[in-house]
Amino acid sequence: MHRTFWLACLPALLAIPAFAREETPPMHHATGSFEVKLQPQAAREDAGLGRMSLDKVFSGDLSATSRGEMLAARTPQEGSAAYVAIETVQGTLAGHAGSFVLAHRGLLDRGAQTQAISVVPDSGTGALAGLRGEMKIRIEGGRHYYDFDYTLPAE
Repeated sequence: MHRTFWLACLPALLAIPAFAREETPPMHHATGSFEVKLQPQAAREDAGLGRMSLDKVFSGDLSATSRGEMLAARTPQEGSAAYVAIETVQGTLAGHAGSFVLAHRGLLDRGAQTQAISVVPDSGTGALAGLRGEMKIRIEGGRHYYDFDYTLPAE
């Protein structure tokens, strides 16, 4: 009886419209370099924090500028520190114009570095609406580079 029931339901299941099935947009990869200008800002010294403004210019697959704020803390232990930052990026990503917000979290644990940089959900505007992604930063020879894995909704 069970087999007969499922065979009878099969045509109805196959007829479910495509819009009812969630499709994952394809993952894209962008890479390039950026220049950053850090400007110290007033911070609460009693909290042991440093505060800086960020101004960046991205080149490569992401052609954009960004502005943001960063808080950082060092510890008495050499090689241990942390930072958090928020920045708004405006420009074009693979030909799609708009803006989005990146949220940063970085830890340095006695020299071992971990970093997470994510697109803030639903922060994309213009042709970047619906953007999701993760960025990684690397520094080589004193220059800053980014690798950005992202998705955009189907057009």
